[in-house]
Amino acid sequence: MILSMTGYGEAQRTEDGVSYALEIKSLNNRYLKTSIKLPEHLSVFEGEVERVLRERLDRGSITYGLRVRDSRADAAQEINVAAVQSYVSQLSQVSVTGPTQIDLAAILALPGVVQPPEISEAERERQWRIIAELTEEAVRHLIGMRQAEGRAIREDLLEQCRKIREHLAVIAERAPLVVQEYHQRLLQRTNELLNESKLQLTLDDLKREVAVFAERCDINEELARLGSHLDQFARLCDGNEQAGRKLDFLAQELLREANTIGSKANDSTIAHHIIEIKGAIDRLKEQVQNVE
Repeated sequence: MILSMTGYGEAQRTEDGVSYALEIKSLNNRYLKTSIKLPEHLSVFEGEVERVLRERLDRGSITYGLRVRDSRADAAQEINVAAVQSYVSQLSQVSVTGPTQIDLAAILALPGVVQPPEISEAERERQWRIIAELTEEAVRHLIGMRQAEGRAIREDLLEQCRKIREHLAVIAERAPLVVQEYHQRLLQRTNELLNESKLQLTLDDLKREVAVFAERCDINEELARLGSHLDQFARLCDGNEQAGRKLDFLAQELLREANTIGSKANDSTIAHHIIEIKGAIDRLKEQVQNVE
């Protein structure tokens, strides 16, 4: 199944007077990159949160943000008086224009000034249970959105593959005619030259020249490889494995083979279809960048 790397999931809960609101956002990234933001008194759980995210997600840039609002009467945090006095003393010493006007609100925002009350091991376990359950719910919603977008991406990828196959069919039908037309042009030009001069040219010479041209512009191998790559592409779109990197590789290979055909074909009709094929491949490359 194709999974998009773009998604969003959220979860909310209120328990014992404490409200929790969790948001998880995901964008495309070559690897798995996490940014976890927890309230200071819950930062001890950051490692556990990252472990859960890495167990459930393989690729993407993940932003995890948890907001907590505690409305309980006993939720007041403790102020570290010694830290406040230390900050005030240091600020007074650096003043160069006279007495320093202290902003208590700014002081309270400094590290180490406001401290959450110590909690028991049982309370710590309860907090982690809530965070783990919220994380699981939000990740489930995130994956659901990734799956929905992945289905849309799959349809577009297969549509681009279908367009490429249509153009390849025209090219495969046109390729033998290119050699035949070259043969006719060469024969006509040769007859004109022979009529105008005393040059001698045998039929074998003509056949040899046509054979060299046919070998130089032979695209059968490239057409076969393109067909094989498209078959692999379709299988990956409908498979269960993580497909993003493989699809990206196949898109690069498709472009390489298309460029080779364009340089060998020596025909305006084939060149036109190659331009259309490269446009479809560019669309493939753009879409697979967002596939997990």
